[in-house]
Amino acid sequence: MTDPRAPTTIFFDGSCPLCRAEIGLYARQDASGALRLVDVSAPDACMPPGLDRGQAMARFHVMDADGRLMSGARAFGAVWRRLPRWRWAGRVAQWRPAEVVLEIGYWAFLKLRPALVRAFVVVSRGGSHVDAAR
Repeated sequence: MTDPRAPTTIFFDGSCPLCRAEIGLYARQDASGALRLVDVSAPDACMPPGLDRGQAMARFHVMDADGRLMSGARAFGAVWRRLPRWRWAGRVAQWRPAEVVLEIGYWAFLKLRPALVRAFVVVSRGGSHVDAAR
């Protein structure tokens, strides 16, 4: 049986400003310590068996308290179920049709991620596209 106090481990790309912002949002809402964060862009990041740095940098992964490694929509659902304000989304994400739709959306996001990161940097700096290139 899973210990409900055991953390869900998030493997995220800390070199991505958009990813850092999202993980920061989750971390701020994690008052109970339900999440353990691993920045896979750090040279000393401890990777679990079955996940290499390249995979972890390319796609969102989590490991639950039972050691199950998940990615994509299923991983987001696992994180959301651990956060009080997001539990409803985690329950919806467990419904197979919703998981399929979320996975398609996540796949589309991954294709657009480089452009979205560039736009996020420009907006967060409050500058023009020229500023982002510097």
